[in-house]
Order: sequence, then structure tokens, then C-alpha cells
Amino acid sequence: MKKLSRSLIPVALVLLGACGDGRAVASSYSAPPAPTPATGATPWPLAADPMMLVRQAGLNPGTMEFFTYHVHAHLDVYVNGSHVQIPGGIGIDVTDSVIHKGVTNGAPSYGGIPPSGCPRPCVSPLHTHFVDGVIHIEAPTKKQFTLGQFFREWGVRLDSSCVGGYCRPEASVAVFVDGKQQTGNRGDIPLVDHAEIAVVIGAPPQHIPVKYAFAPGER
Repeated sequence: MKKLSRSLIPVALVLLGACGDGRAVASSYSAPPAPTPATGATPWPLAADPMMLVRQAGLNPGTMEFFTYHVHAHLDVYVNGSHVQIPGGIGIDVTDSVIHKGVTNGAPSYGGIPPSGCPRPCVSPLHTHFVDGVIHIEAPTKKQFTLGQFFREWGVRLDSSCVGGYCRPEASVAVFVDGKQQTGNRGDIPLVDHAEIAVVIGAPPQHIPVKYAFAPGER
């Protein structure tokens, strides 16, 4: 595989390893470390049947990307203060022969669907290209998408008790949007343009990100 370029994916490359643009708040939230669960621990890889999960999330996969409604949100996931890698290719059938495959900053990356599209549905309106945590929202019409839909596509449990295999009461979970802790159903959190979402499992990181440095093509 080769490195994907701007000519192959209609988004600008975001430098990986950053979880913001330097804007973060010291965490006043505290929780004990989460034990490693018997099942469902990180890392969380790509799902084996992504289009089935897209449909289970209530979304319609397409044969190409749409840019009528084109916005981006950013997701960080932490387990006991350590950053969890979010794979590129969530919401994409990476086995489809027309999907361009490459390596970006040492990790698999996917995209670059040709104008003729895939021979069968291959991409969700919610997807990732790189391991930078940027969620690409590319839909034929404007509508609300949620964090729960994205996690369903990823094949990772997200509900009032658990994230993956990390479940209450053994593991605490908190979700922050733009640095503010959220209450209510975490699956209903909307993926709005340029939102910075941090899912914190167990002991929190020293700082909670409040803003992500999106690339020019994502602003």
C-alpha cells in the first residue's frame, strides 16, 4: 500500500498524534482506574461486516461519497489516561477493490472512491479515513448524526452502562464535548461541525481537549 495523497482523498491530511490544537483544560474530573475487561478491551479494530453495522445504525450506505452536507467532528477516546487509536476505515468496506488503500503516518488509511463509485454500497455517510480521530460526515442531505451511530458502525458497544467491554460499576465513563462534561444518553450526542468529543474511561488524562486543529479542507 502507498501513502494516500490529497488527490486520492478529498480531505486534507491531518497530522496524527495531536488531540487538539493546544487548547485543553486541566481535568477536574476524577475516577479510579478501570480494570481490563475479560472481553471488549481496547484496541477496537475495524468490524468484519461494516455495511451491516451501518444499516443497524439506521444509516444508508452508498456507492460513493456525497458532499451536499459535508462537516467534520473529532473524537478522542482515553482509557486510564492513555489515548486509544481510532482506526481509519470505520464505515467503509475496505475490502472493496475500488477503495483506495494506503499508509498514512504508519497506519492504514482508506478512501479515494472513483467517480463511477463502488459496484455495491461501500461507504457510510459517517466514516473515518485516517487514525486522526476525525469523523467525516458526508451525506446527500443535511440531518443529525449521533455518537451512538458512529460507535455502532465501529462495532463498539456504547450505552448507559458500557463503552466496549468497560462497564459500570467496575469502570467509570464520562463524555466531554468541547471540554464540558455531558449528562444524559451519550449515544444521543450529536456530531456537529467541529465538535471535540472526548470519551474518558477510568482514570482521566491530565487534560481534556476542548478544540481540535482541523486541517484547512475540514474547516
